[in-house]
Amino acid sequence: MKVNKNTQARSKSQKWKDVRGKRCRPPISSSDINSSPVMARMIKEHQVSVKKKPSVKRLKNRAKPVSDPKITPPQSGSKKSYTQANGSSVFNLDKESDDSQEWKEYSQLIHKNGVETSDDVEVGQPGRLEGEALHQCAQRDDRQNRAVLIMQKDQTLCFRGKCFLTCLYGRVEVMGFTIEEGQQSYPLFSPASHCPLTIRALQSSDDSRNNRTRASHILQKYLTGAPRKKLLKNLTSSSTIILLEPMETPLTRFLSSFTDLSELFSPPVSELMSAVLDTPLNGLGMIPLTSMIEGLKMPKSYQDALNTVVNACRGDMDGCAVILVCGTKNVGKSTFIRLLINTLLNHTASVDYLEGDLGQTEFTPAGCLSLGTITEPLLGPPFTHQHTPEHMIYYGQSSCESDLDRYLESLKSLWHRRCQSRETPVVINTMGWVKGFGFQLLVDMIRFFPVSHVVQLSHGGVSQCAALTPEFLRTAHGFQTHPPAQTALDEFTESHSPPRSYSHLAVQSEFQGVGRQGTAKHQRTNEHRELSLLAYLSQLQSSDPGPVRPLHSLTPYQVPNTAVALGVIHCEVVPTHMLYAANASLVGLCCLSEKVASRGGPVLLSQAPICPCVGLGVLRGIDVARGLYYVLTPVDPAVLRKVNCLLLGAISLPSCILTSQPGVEGERPYVTTDYSFDLTGAGKLRVFKGLMRPSQVGMQ
Repeated sequence: MKVNKNTQARSKSQKWKDVRGKRCRPPISSSDINSSPVMARMIKEHQVSVKKKPSVKRLKNRAKPVSDPKITPPQSGSKKSYTQANGSSVFNLDKESDDSQEWKEYSQLIHKNGVETSDDVEVGQPGRLEGEALHQCAQRDDRQNRAVLIMQKDQTLCFRGKCFLTCLYGRVEVMGFTIEEGQQSYPLFSPASHCPLTIRALQSSDDSRNNRTRASHILQKYLTGAPRKKLLKNLTSSSTIILLEPMETPLTRFLSSFTDLSELFSPPVSELMSAVLDTPLNGLGMIPLTSMIEGLKMPKSYQDALNTVVNACRGDMDGCAVILVCGTKNVGKSTFIRLLINTLLNHTASVDYLEGDLGQTEFTPAGCLSLGTITEPLLGPPFTHQHTPEHMIYYGQSSCESDLDRYLESLKSLWHRRCQSRETPVVINTMGWVKGFGFQLLVDMIRFFPVSHVVQLSHGGVSQCAALTPEFLRTAHGFQTHPPAQTALDEFTESHSPPRSYSHLAVQSEFQGVGRQGTAKHQRTNEHRELSLLAYLSQLQSSDPGPVRPLHSLTPYQVPNTAVALGVIHCEVVPTHMLYAANASLVGLCCLSEKVASRGGPVLLSQAPICPCVGLGVLRGIDVARGLYYVLTPVDPAVLRKVNCLLLGAISLPSCILTSQPGVEGERPYVTTDYSFDLTGAGKLRVFKGLMRPSQVGMQ
């Protein structure tokens, strides 16, 4: 693919940047509600009334951490007592230390004849950090616009927003991933579109740790004066110290430039009354939530399945684990996979991931099947960690109903590209289509791949489809395979060995709203697809702080139409209308194995090929006279030279790209109001899969 560009090539890596400035918001919004004394007073009064009459019954026993199942939560009211001498601390501190006097004051405040005060016991209790506890455990450094938070074992902080988290002392757990002192800062994303994130303090891996002097020096590095002395009162040998900093990235700047997404990282309306306002964390981009809002809920079957898979990957089985996760729509497959991957990354350097869900993809925009290696934890929803995997095929639709064979052949092609000698665990994601042909596809996938574990999620105490156990698979019919499935793996193993046995793990999801699509803003599946695509396009923005550049102001690549082939893969289009259909559309940048040859004019494909895809682009214009395509894409120019095919699918650009981008003056291109949906065939053709055939009406 020949490309010309006047501007300097963009860097492939996107570094996190810390921007101290505040972004502009509408005059009245949920994010600046804490600036209104009236609303703040109403919320506080509501919180007081809720505390008096709780409407949510809390569990007595908190869930154990998956990464460390042997740790047991402390009994209520129990706390280690420290030996005292004459009312003063016996900590071995250097007499010349600047903190020795502070530690004496700290000891005198919290100890009387070896007995701790009730205030200290209350701060050390496990549970949600909210209200007054946040003021005691968190302090703000206004000079650097950051906050230091001390957490005791099993204390949690549930929040909305985004921030950088650095563990300065001890360790914490977020979405199954353990963050310890000495590690890098991690970006946390907790938008209104998904379940809020929860930070949980863990017991130190070193049980003999009692280095309060070092912890004091850490506080001295980040806080001075009275704030540091106040935190010292809450510091124990089992405490965890974390640093929270505001975060602004090209992704967040680009998303917030659209009016409908400006409040994406603020609490939704249903959570406003549970937001904790007026805390030292204000201004950091995160808003704590009270215990009225539950974070991620993990039932026992959830934990058992995670522990079983993790133990298998840690060496309890021969070879590498291949985990296939399946279940109906809105049952929590993506959340379970993120938890599984994060937990595995506590024990292994990387995890392979095979994407089989076209509608709710994890690392790419919708319509892509991919295989990649994950080395960093997933501490946010899919749109916050978009990147191009090692191998990808552009299917071009959010569902595979129109071409099941092409879907299966694409997955087999991706698996064939994986290095079979690697000892890295593999996680396979599947679609939420578990009826009819969708169930047959699951049967085929289990037979095609050397699956070691099948995690099947359901809800309501019943299974939405038959249990995919090894016994059931011996007689089940797939779309391409039939029992006995003795030749299903022949393409990869070249043998006629019997199907491999695997472990079947049944998981019952119990979170609120399970089995139903979210109805609040940003929670519907089509909105999730748009967020992932917008996040992918945000890679076009500069990593340097500054205003957002609309896409129409960026310099595109010029591509001769004789050097690349153009194809439509989701429907039939007559050749004379092909350029009209592709103009201002999203296209997959693919690499055909054969060379593209042209006798002059565009090269058009008649069939949908199965070929590697290196990324996506926006075909923002076509110059017929000069024979040029104008393409916007974040793909590196060195990789673009291999591209010789543009594939147009049914994945369309979000409407806000065409209607809501800032900086557009005059008439908006590609947009018209001279259109009537009353005309026959003017609207989108919708398929109703729930309708019964006439022959089935009398069978109920």
